[in-house]
Amino acid sequence: MSIKTTTIGAYPKPNYTPIRDWFLQDKSDEEKKQSKGLLSNWDPKSEDHKVYEEKDEEKEKLFLKAIEEVILDQTSSGIDIPTDGEVRRENYIFYQLRFFNGVSFEHLTTKSVRKGAFEATLPTITSKVSNKSLRLVDDWKSAQQFTNNPVKITIPGPMTITDSIADDYYNDPKKMGYDLALCISNEVKALSEAGCQYIQIDEPVFARKPEETHDYGMENLERAMHGILKETQKACHICCGYPNSLDSEHYKKADLDAYDKIADLVEDSSIDEVSLEDSHRPLDLKLLEKFKKTKVIMGLIDVAKSRMESVEEIQKRIREVLEHIDEERLIAAPDCGLGFFDRNQAKQKMQILSKAVKNL
Repeated sequence: MSIKTTTIGAYPKPNYTPIRDWFLQDKSDEEKKQSKGLLSNWDPKSEDHKVYEEKDEEKEKLFLKAIEEVILDQTSSGIDIPTDGEVRRENYIFYQLRFFNGVSFEHLTTKSVRKGAFEATLPTITSKVSNKSLRLVDDWKSAQQFTNNPVKITIPGPMTITDSIADDYYNDPKKMGYDLALCISNEVKALSEAGCQYIQIDEPVFARKPEETHDYGMENLERAMHGILKETQKACHICCGYPNSLDSEHYKKADLDAYDKIADLVEDSSIDEVSLEDSHRPLDLKLLEKFKKTKVIMGLIDVAKSRMESVEEIQKRIREVLEHIDEERLIAAPDCGLGFFDRNQAKQKMQILSKAVKNL
């Protein structure tokens, strides 16, 4: 089989990492239960972000140690295309915004996000957004040095950022997304030119807001990916929603038909790979037949449950998937990031996935 394996983004931070884990790994079970969504886990009073402003060699050594551990966990578990685990990020979305002008982390606003899934207190856009500095090339290089496997870098997309931040300036999500896309484009171009082979922009909000995705979301995603080298694989991750904590029940997800509503739009785009969630909530696999040229990163590991899948059940699902898409365009992955697991759980999940693929 020529099926490759990858991970999606987040990985549990080693406990010596100089910033805290925003997946609440260091919180009590009761605090985890009270969590109202990952954005709500961000602490506005935290000074974790100051580590990006400091030139602290000892902290940088710890970051590099953590990144090496995360990379080796993935590659030793059989993952062909690992990520850096987002180890440096205090929060997946806000980390990127730290390097944009026009975003205030002092002016905070509480708003509903993810189409009413929860409320969060968020940084606020107070002026035109532009790049303050570029960060992700350094992140990629610091991870790529630890493996010969190509390391994938992940970036929040314009529409997802728009849904994850407050706005006191644009009052127009399309215009805001346009400027955010230009900022992301500068990061993406720099990554491509530096040699990063896999760049993944995450747009889970595409599944929450398919109409807006058609109106302007895909246009801004294309803008963010425009002008990069042909050799660079352009991926878009579209999950249907994280739980509040591991093994939580009845959390709000995108509508069942969300992927169907945007599949043709994705297929007609310049995106090389689309990442879909299938394990937590199995798809009608006829959906895959809409993708004639686009590769599909198929979520085959449930990131919301501590239960370990069996090799056999994953293999059964892959065989079902291959009735609708050729193996050259299938990539095996978890549904989303592995951040809710401890290290041993994450490794076990990846090992099961890799074994299932390699022994199919």
